[in-house]
Amino acid sequence: MNSLAALKIQTINHLGLIAGLVDEIGIEKIINDLLGVETREIISAGQVVKGIILNGLGFVSRPLYLFPQFFEDKATEHLLGEGIEPKHLNDDKIGRVMDKLYRKGLSDIFLVIALAAIEKYGISTEFSHLDATSSEFSHLDATSLSLHGQYEGQLASESDSGLADRKETEEITHQPKPIKITHGYSRDRRPDLKQFVIDLIVSGDGDIPLFLRVADGNETDKGAFGQIVKDYKAQVDFSTLIVSDSALYSKKNLLLMKGIEWLCRVPLSIKEAKTLVSSLSNDELEASPNPGYSYCEVKSQYGGVEQRWLVVESQVRKASDLEKLEKKIKEEASKILKKFWKLVQKEFSSYEEAVVQVKLLSKTLNYHQIRELKVTEFPSRLESKSSQNQSQSSSSFYKITGSVQRNDNKIESDKRRAGRFVLATNRMKVQEFTASDILQKYKDQQAPERSFAFLKDPLFFADSVFLKSPERIETMAMLMGLCLLVYAIGQRQLRQNLSSAQVGLKNQLGQLTDHPTLKWIFQGFQGIHIVFLAGLKQIVNLTDERQFTLSFFPQSSQNYYVLSG
Repeated sequence: MNSLAALKIQTINHLGLIAGLVDEIGIEKIINDLLGVETREIISAGQVVKGIILNGLGFVSRPLYLFPQFFEDKATEHLLGEGIEPKHLNDDKIGRVMDKLYRKGLSDIFLVIALAAIEKYGISTEFSHLDATSSEFSHLDATSLSLHGQYEGQLASESDSGLADRKETEEITHQPKPIKITHGYSRDRRPDLKQFVIDLIVSGDGDIPLFLRVADGNETDKGAFGQIVKDYKAQVDFSTLIVSDSALYSKKNLLLMKGIEWLCRVPLSIKEAKTLVSSLSNDELEASPNPGYSYCEVKSQYGGVEQRWLVVESQVRKASDLEKLEKKIKEEASKILKKFWKLVQKEFSSYEEAVVQVKLLSKTLNYHQIRELKVTEFPSRLESKSSQNQSQSSSSFYKITGSVQRNDNKIESDKRRAGRFVLATNRMKVQEFTASDILQKYKDQQAPERSFAFLKDPLFFADSVFLKSPERIETMAMLMGLCLLVYAIGQRQLRQNLSSAQVGLKNQLGQLTDHPTLKWIFQGFQGIHIVFLAGLKQIVNLTDERQFTLSFFPQSSQNYYVLSG
């Protein structure tokens, strides 16, 4: 019984992998250097941030406001530092650290850590690396996150949150302006909920987030992207080409980005682009080395900026667009025949009324036309003999005839547009950046979408954005971005190490792969514990297979699974 009473078991699972990555990147030290360390504090701001990252990548579907509970069964001291217990990660301490982070500048903090990671891991920014792992290309996109609650925009009071530090608050006279939690275009398809927006720039090398910005819930991509690119480029000293969707492409943004290289999609709402994709014949397109694509390159001076336009046609998208087009034509034909038949049957009181009704109907048509229109006046009708003593009166009426025909010119124009889109770049040297490169780098635009999918995973901070003030929500979004940064770097390094060793790890199907997801690796490390007995510590359930996997992680991660004494 005495032995059992002395037995203590604490969980490590995959948290040692994460802790080691945080250590190697240097996140804890960077945070402490930026915010400072108080001599009497038990746990530093850097250690709190490290704890939040461990919680965020714990994948246990527990929200942040259950943070202390997350560490109740974990090897907290082993993971965070000597003398640190779960009780030290309380609401009070977390709140004070979050307030310090906010006042220091969230985007600046994130960028400092991202730049440290770029230097540490050699994330390439040189032009010569034009391959699938080149970080010469930075991808820009935005997403929205919806929240439950009122969020009127006021600061949370000390009495409400219990998290503010009165002394620090009094010392700060100039604080950043908090974001507005408000209604806006909802990418979550929840227009009923208020939201905030996350703008993200990631590298093409492992989807590493390089820049993160939290914005008002009603911010528009087109209105913000140009300034974001300008601000980002002003803070980094390496060459990079910004890749984005059509939200970046406007005359105003092109002028804002003077001196910055970019690649983005041209919205077909621009007349020149719409005309171009509709007028090019198939003979003018050349086959691309990218299977299933063809393209044609032209020069443009849109917005007064010299640039290259690449009209791209995707065979897969073309087939889909043509199928949708045919469906629209059939649906319109069915509707217009019914409406036109009603007009044919109708008696109009004047010639002008008949013509106006036909014109109104014609304006609703995309793929059909009313042809051979004729308005005919019919002779008078005898009114009912309601009064035998009154003379008979008469009136004329008008009817229309005509036919509904397909608008072949419009249909052929739309058929030529099917599957086509336009890409633009101001990188003008064709021999250094070919048409094939333009297409491939734009296709890599999925990088931020993968990052957003990670941030919105229901197992990732499921309810953590249920916080009381815009400032706290904005800070939490930055901390979520740090979780993404750690995850992306860990996955990139693991895959590189496996590729270099020319070995693989088993995936979900039991097949060897050198491109496993880090989430799958995390799941494979569940059930690893530290056992304390009779003054000794021992790691249990670290099987040979897990040790083999661990060997492809940095030494800093391996150290958490090795005990001395």
